[in-house]
Amino acid sequence: MKSVALHNLGCKVNAYEMDVMQQMLQEKGYKIVSFDEQADIYIVNTCTVTNIADRKSRQALHRAKKRNPSAVVVAVGCYVQTGKEKVLSDEGIDLCIGNNKKKELVEILEAFLKEKEEAAEEGKKEELPEDPLTKTKKQPECKTFHGASIIDIGHTSEYENLTLTKTAEHTRAYIKIQDGCNQFCSYCIIPYARGRVRSRKAEDILSEIRGLVKNGYQEIVLTGIHISSYGIDLSEEGTEKRDTEEERQKPKYGEEPKLLELIKEIHKIEGLQRIRLGSLEPRIISGEFVREISGLKKVCPHFHLSLQSGCNATLKRMNRHYTAEEYYEKVGLLRRAYDHPAITTDVITGFPEETEEEFEETRRYLEKISFYEMHIFKYSKRQGTAAAAMKEQIPESVKQKRSAVLLEMEREQSKRFRERKIGTFTEVLFEEEKEIDGRIYQLGHTVEYIKVAKEGTEPLSNCLIGGKIAGFLSDEILLME
Repeated sequence: MKSVALHNLGCKVNAYEMDVMQQMLQEKGYKIVSFDEQADIYIVNTCTVTNIADRKSRQALHRAKKRNPSAVVVAVGCYVQTGKEKVLSDEGIDLCIGNNKKKELVEILEAFLKEKEEAAEEGKKEELPEDPLTKTKKQPECKTFHGASIIDIGHTSEYENLTLTKTAEHTRAYIKIQDGCNQFCSYCIIPYARGRVRSRKAEDILSEIRGLVKNGYQEIVLTGIHISSYGIDLSEEGTEKRDTEEERQKPKYGEEPKLLELIKEIHKIEGLQRIRLGSLEPRIISGEFVREISGLKKVCPHFHLSLQSGCNATLKRMNRHYTAEEYYEKVGLLRRAYDHPAITTDVITGFPEETEEEFEETRRYLEKISFYEMHIFKYSKRQGTAAAAMKEQIPESVKQKRSAVLLEMEREQSKRFRERKIGTFTEVLFEEEKEIDGRIYQLGHTVEYIKVAKEGTEPLSNCLIGGKIAGFLSDEILLME
């Protein structure tokens, strides 16, 4: 039995795919061990969203090879897709697998191991020199490696269907419903790493969720690279005559978005308690969408609407397809339909050519909206994107200063949002036990994704329990009586 250590970097889509890869390996009899342990095989599911993500991917791969020089080190995913020659020439990597080959991970790995073993048998016939770095006998070269690899850079139009029956978490499961993105925001490399939009068939999604619910999962999170685009490739008739990508993504007159259709079907699944949505494009939030979604009681009032900037000039340079005013209108629709919904967002500071006046416009805008949480990112120059070629790149010191201002605002807004829960009766889906300051607590989340703790040693994992919120246990955790 060979041991395999897995390490995941990046988004929830990567996390889902890593869970499926682990499941496939276990079904084939591989022993899963910690990434910090000695293993026969190391698999790193890489990320490439920023240059820092590239560096972390390389570091994880090289750390694995250093831990066991004779192990097979496998690079999978987005960094493989965008790194190309750099990845293929990295001698710390033994095998590369592209994004739409993850389903074939076990078959590719076993073919590689077989070839490696055959090469080793062949190598016994000759005296192999000692490696000066590891002080061990050099391994014979495989025919496919080094210098070549099993990798699929070209993306197909077909969704690579993966199916999950269990996850590392016992209460919440992430469900991948689509892959790829057609937006081509000027700062983003992901369309090149993940390809064009490819949607998963509804029947496959529903079947997977039913299986997970049968195995005890009460909450599912719909995730993907751009879930608002779900289904645009499943109903091409009538869309080919539309002139722009933006027009092609709009439902035809009388149609509702395919994402909404899917959510309605998921809502019918018995035993499922919560449906949580991943990041949404603001344009999908229409009056009709909000009216329909607010009538589905299993859908959590927790909406992540990607913003990036509150300044229209910056949004235009980013190639975002909405204005700050339109975004504000979408937030208003949600707040009129729900009683204090949790609205979260992403913001990039220090985007190329962002002036002090533009940053101040964004700061005032964020103050006006008041989010539950904001994920603040300093702009990271990404080679291969339009933004990387923009002339006026902002100095790191300026990005740091602007980021600090928004992070402080985020802490204040987030605390105010949590404070509104104090004294209210709230249901919490508990997930884990944790010791905090010498006391034992059971921890879980509300429908708004606020973390709540209840003191006690009685295990509450996967229990949905209501109670009164007494106050703060810490800055980020509320306490249930």
